[in-house]
Amino acid sequence: MQDINMGHSSRDALPTSAQIRGIEAEAFASRQAESSELMEQAGQAVVAAILRHWPEYAETPPRTLILCGSGNNGGDGYVVARLLHARGWSVEVRPTAPPTTNEARANRARATSTPVEDPELIIDALLGIGRPRPFTLALSDARIVAIDMPTGLDTDTGHAVAPRIRADLTVTFHAAKPGHYLAEGPDLTGHLHVADLGLPVTADLHLAAPDIPSLRKARGHKFDHGHALVLCGASGQGGAARMSARAALRIGAGLVTLAPPALAIPEHAARLDAIMLRAVDDPRTLEEMLADARINALCLGPGLGVERAKALLPVALRARRPTVLDADALTALAATDLVGLHPDCVLTPHPGEFARLFPDLAQAMTTTPPDWPMSKPDAVREAARRAGCTVLLKGHDTVIADPTGRAVLAHASHDRAAPWLATAGAGDVLAGMITGLLARGVSPFSAAETGAWLHIECARQFGPGLTAEDLPDLLPPVFRKLGV
Repeated sequence: MQDINMGHSSRDALPTSAQIRGIEAEAFASRQAESSELMEQAGQAVVAAILRHWPEYAETPPRTLILCGSGNNGGDGYVVARLLHARGWSVEVRPTAPPTTNEARANRARATSTPVEDPELIIDALLGIGRPRPFTLALSDARIVAIDMPTGLDTDTGHAVAPRIRADLTVTFHAAKPGHYLAEGPDLTGHLHVADLGLPVTADLHLAAPDIPSLRKARGHKFDHGHALVLCGASGQGGAARMSARAALRIGAGLVTLAPPALAIPEHAARLDAIMLRAVDDPRTLEEMLADARINALCLGPGLGVERAKALLPVALRARRPTVLDADALTALAATDLVGLHPDCVLTPHPGEFARLFPDLAQAMTTTPPDWPMSKPDAVREAARRAGCTVLLKGHDTVIADPTGRAVLAHASHDRAAPWLATAGAGDVLAGMITGLLARGVSPFSAAETGAWLHIECARQFGPGLTAEDLPDLLPPVFRKLGV
């Protein structure tokens, strides 16, 4: 069974390349560690990871080629060469440039190299967390192990430049890096192994984790757990909003009301039981409904229709309730230059919607070298600062940020891969989950983080064949696994 992550820790930190260099420099300056000792530990960790991943190599060593760069990543490669040679492996070391650090030079002198033909295993010790740069590289069809980062993959953004190496196994040190999860990172990283070398890790970005206490219910009346209102569009367009409403109810909101135009009430009445219905035909009716202070969370967007969203959005924002804006509401918002947003809003765009809301930031994330792309976390942080509220940018690498710069990554890759989420309506369910948590009194940032984590976990609970309609009903078994 998968280990359930129940809170942030140093294990969940995702340090940038600059932060890793700072962590190591501080350790060396304070004598917590010696660079030569750290390099030896790194080499040992790589060998251990290779043998764990391919245990057959203990008895039948593969012909191995180690590509070493000029820096300390190359130094790690030289340590690996010496350790594998001591085990009786046939190892060729192929430097791309002379070592430039004292530790790498010392380990180059100790490494043994024997020419090999048709290598079966290639170890990429070229750049590590250094910024990718173009150079000539020819590889065979051998298995590939990358040390820290596959060559060509940027540590901070997950973007890659040619030539890029697609590793079967990546062994990284101290903590996983943003680039292992963002953009092209999961595809190029292969199996990710994190080796703890004993240094404390701090970072501005963490892996998302569920807020377990907020999911539990104590005794109380249904109104003690909030009343969520999901606004809905015209007849024949209500499926998305129904899924949002069901997700809000499943995640624990005490009451959920779906608010379509009056003509659409019969359609929803035939499909819903526990979810209440109330007609909203115009902004005035919505304003009257929101006079009831017990309605404490709103969801606008799924199946709403852009024109209806434009009409209802100002009223919803003036109410200053915790509000999720998704889908059509985001398209309507983009035309207003973000007018009316407040700190209790959560924006949940996919990349296309993000580009309509923040075109310059979307462009900055796709810029090609030499103007290196902006990282997704940095772009979402800036979007949240401008909007003055929480922003969740969807993807296999969903990033959530708030105006203070706090950010988390809810990833659906590596050990949490959930490709089945690429299905129509999945985003509508996520919007409903977040709305339900807001109704229960969870803060916008925590509601977005917990909702995104649960969304992925529900997909993993089901597996292949998932449809969006399945997702709300998967919350109960996930809650049981969490001990809620």
